Amino acid sequence: MAANVEIYTWSTCPFCIRAKELLSKKGVAFTEYCIDGDEAARAKMAQRSQGGRSLPQVFINDHHVGGCDDLHALNAQGQLDALLTQ
Repeated sequence: MAANVEIYTWSTCPFCIRAKELLSKKGVAFTEYCIDGDEAARAKMAQRSQGGRSLPQVFINDHHVGGCDDLHALNAQGQLDALLTQ
């Protein structure tokens, strides 16, 4: 069963683009919430991520993974694939 992956982004954010590229490269389907200028959506994201307001914010099976650097670090450590197949 594939993981439920959600990512909050801004359309022009280079870190958001980089995180989505990694997920796409791995063949992962994800739900993107592009929150350009939407403060209500950003507040919801911040609540889900325990205060994280930077973008992107990534969630796998409702677990907060973090941002782009966190996602790439999990991949470099060989832990991302396991999360994506749970």
